[in-house]
Amino acid sequence: MSNNREKLIEVKNVKQYFKVGGGVVKAIDDVTFDIYKGETFGLVGESGSGKSTTGRTIIRLYDATAGEVLFDGENVHGKKSKADLKKFNRKMQMIFQDPYASLNPRMTVADIIAEGIDIHGLAKNKEDRMRRVYELLETVGLNREHASRYPHEFSGGQRQRIGIARALAVEPEFIIADEPISALDVSIQAQVVNLLKKLQKEKGLTYLFIAHDLSMVKYISDRIGVMYHGKIVELATSEELYEHPIHPYTKSLLSAIPLPDPDYERNRKRIVYDPSQHNYGGEEPVMREIRPGHFVLCSEAEYKRYKELYQ
Repeated sequence: MSNNREKLIEVKNVKQYFKVGGGVVKAIDDVTFDIYKGETFGLVGESGSGKSTTGRTIIRLYDATAGEVLFDGENVHGKKSKADLKKFNRKMQMIFQDPYASLNPRMTVADIIAEGIDIHGLAKNKEDRMRRVYELLETVGLNREHASRYPHEFSGGQRQRIGIARALAVEPEFIIADEPISALDVSIQAQVVNLLKKLQKEKGLTYLFIAHDLSMVKYISDRIGVMYHGKIVELATSEELYEHPIHPYTKSLLSAIPLPDPDYERNRKRIVYDPSQHNYGGEEPVMREIRPGHFVLCSEAEYKRYKELYQ
């Protein structure tokens, strides 16, 4: 990914700490990465790694404890007028994990999709509003007859399409897809991912795609950041990460991906990640470039070893 491409999102040393009981949970601990215009940046890790919190902090559902998030060069956090927030909310949208919980069961599909259109005053009149709703339904592979129905009448895959139509309604530049396929049947997952890819191509969208399933992330992402315990431990292009995983945690995630090959599956050895294998000796590990565009969180000693092994 060349650096002369335009940055849309810049996440700089972001920390997100939550007070729990008498202690503090470091959900995100000093995370830094950029997302370029028109790309899909994948963020992967197991439950509790901080990936969803990162997405929610970028879109301002949480205020960052420290650090900053820039959207098109403008700071997302800090004091903003209602007009500024409204403008920002239109440019950045989110598709949620659970298509059952994220749609209001008392609203018709037309009203769910048109919510953003109404808030931002994008329709000239009622006819224009319905025209936009019908267009959006067709864009996501549904039809206009669905507009008058309620969420409970749809399957999980169809509900997620309604969620995507709602996100697209305000013509955003950037969409955070927070585990958008994990609640769906495997046969439907590929359809939703293909739809997201198609929409990106047609509308020039930029995505942050959050998931715990590395195989699907590889398919949709240009670059991938791997998260563990609130930190990004490895960052590279999708292909590079799969061909040359360096951090032991990334290797453990990759070893868990099943393949449609019975012989391979019989002999597949799952790598279990043990964080105690890093002997930092009091040194704070930092992100270092091991191969061009391929960064790993490591100590000075590990850096030297990785450079020798992976050159």
